Amino acid sequence: MKFVRHLVVLLAAVVSTAALSADPYPSKPIRILVGYTAGGAVDTVARTIGQQLSATLGQPVVIENKPGAGTNIAVHTLIESAPDGYTLMLTANALAANMALYHPPPFDAEKDVVPVALVGRVPVVIAAKEGSEYTTLAKLVQLAKAKPGETGYATPGNGSTPHLAMEMFAHAAGIQLMHVPYKGGSQAIVDVLGGQVPLVAVNALEVVPHVKAGKLHVLAVMSASRTPMLPGAPTIAESGYPGFEASVWYGLIAPAHTPPEVVAKLHDAVQKALATADVQKRMSDVGGEATPGSAAQFGALIHDERVRYEKLVKEANIKLD
Repeated sequence: MKFVRHLVVLLAAVVSTAALSADPYPSKPIRILVGYTAGGAVDTVARTIGQQLSATLGQPVVIENKPGAGTNIAVHTLIESAPDGYTLMLTANALAANMALYHPPPFDAEKDVVPVALVGRVPVVIAAKEGSEYTTLAKLVQLAKAKPGETGYATPGNGSTPHLAMEMFAHAAGIQLMHVPYKGGSQAIVDVLGGQVPLVAVNALEVVPHVKAGKLHVLAVMSASRTPMLPGAPTIAESGYPGFEASVWYGLIAPAHTPPEVVAKLHDAVQKALATADVQKRMSDVGGEATPGSAAQFGALIHDERVRYEKLVKEANIKLD
């Protein structure tokens, strides 16, 4: 009798599992993790994409902010989640950079996660409070050389793309700057507006509203060419540092071992989102662009960026503060 009871329980479990697996994906809300505070660029892009995914997939998409440790907290939350497509992450360059910045590497982005889709790119900018003495990039270099290590710049955090871009610029310009990391771009901007820090390095998505309001002015954009939304701001390259380029990319990832059919469905939903007028306008309004493409192309980008950051961190001797 005991054997029969165990057999009945086992069969019931099998039937229950089969029934659950038969549920079409998605059958419940999806959460998208963001490794930064609410109100920042990555959060804004995540919410924009989330709205479109919800409309396409027919399920609520909830954005969950998990800032800290250069987005490593959010990445670990993703990696430890069930690989069922219900926990995703809107990531940025830190996913690739952190493997070079932290010792030992906190994760392996080419093994621990699955690329779903690249979402877009936005240039990084250097900005100062309107009316400050930092009027141009040349003036920044002049003041920094006069007082090595005393000119502070705020960023969205250690290991963020703006942090690495500024370190790369400082290396190229032969100056020493003081990094002041925050847990998101919005907090960094608040302190620059308040006069606590003279400079901020973030992406265009976060500074454009403040520039339009006359509260910030941009010393330079770090993209290869000028952004239409800030036509008067020169690039780093044309300011005397040819070949310099730094931009933020955004992409959706899932835990390793997420079923390929689920990844494919999510990828297709993202492509539909990127084709909408709303998403394209949100990106173009800040000088960025939506970047549709295959999951394999996104995977190749993560690999290439990993190699690039390993080289950059070594050559510029970049260390976390």
